[in-house]
Amino acid sequence: MAGSSFGKKFRITTWGESHGPAIGVVIDGCPAGLDLAEADIQIMLDRRKPGQSRYATARSEDDAVEILSGVFEGKTTGTPISLMIRNRDHHSADYAAIRDVYRPGHADYTFDEKYGIRDYRGGGRSSGRETAGRVAAGAVAEKLLREMGISFAVRPFSIGGVAAVDEAAVKARLEAAIKDCDSVGGIVECIVTGVPAGLGDPVFDKADARLAQAIMSIGAVKGVEIGDGFAAASHRGSENNDAFRADEAGRVTKQANHAGGILGGITDGSDIVIRAAFKPTPSIAQEQESVSRQHENVTLTIGGRHDPTIVHRGMVVVEAMAAVTILDMMLENMASRAEHVIRFYGNKK
Repeated sequence: MAGSSFGKKFRITTWGESHGPAIGVVIDGCPAGLDLAEADIQIMLDRRKPGQSRYATARSEDDAVEILSGVFEGKTTGTPISLMIRNRDHHSADYAAIRDVYRPGHADYTFDEKYGIRDYRGGGRSSGRETAGRVAAGAVAEKLLREMGISFAVRPFSIGGVAAVDEAAVKARLEAAIKDCDSVGGIVECIVTGVPAGLGDPVFDKADARLAQAIMSIGAVKGVEIGDGFAAASHRGSENNDAFRADEAGRVTKQANHAGGILGGITDGSDIVIRAAFKPTPSIAQEQESVSRQHENVTLTIGGRHDPTIVHRGMVVVEAMAAVTILDMMLENMASRAEHVIRFYGNKK
């Protein structure tokens, strides 16, 4: 299977299946000398792990990470970092009923059409559990980015069409979905502060294009916008343009940030604002129509343990993929000017 790797200089490859012995990630290109322990990674994994609230799947995984390579005496060595998370609470029997049936909204049918074989236990590689490896890699990226003054703030923007700031309305929407054996979607907002101007390239490797690819690759994400995003389509140019000013120190600033921190595919030094739209969890306990592998019409009711909404656990995955992408662009950008290379190598006698 191709397509399990992402990044150029800071490259991650996730591996494993939802109901296999373990899942994980290999990070290639992390600079040597970064202080790194399992506890640094566990902090972010704990934000993603299941079973933490009424609105998350009841699957009980501790998601304890193990560093298998790439760290010696508490520091990265510059070699590939392999991280593993063991699967301990997988109930494969829950999926026996859908062994030969395609679940609506899942990758069952498309996976079968492409490969002719699929792991029906929880979706295999198509499961949301795959994102644990991404989060582990994001924790490593974010630790290095913090050393450079870059920080992340992520929050629910809306859930089930209700603004997340209206907590009572959100709770009512989720409780109604649970009562109806249904689910709801939502939007996650991630704001990245401290990113320098100059990251990204102006054609195919635009900073916003790379961020969009990274976040669209998260299962259940169906849309990504930067800054005002789709709302900009209804604005006039005078409303959408961010006016430039010079501050007292002569630094270029903007009076607004409709662009979300990226102009012409290159970061402009202001906050990067990203929103990701998550579809409703496709595994619902209502009776649904589908077809079998033999292309016979059937009905099915999905059992097992599933999130009524993906938004709360999806937030940290969005943050992780943003961190991986931004660090990758920063490492790549070190060679964008001759003066940067000369400054680093010129006086090494």
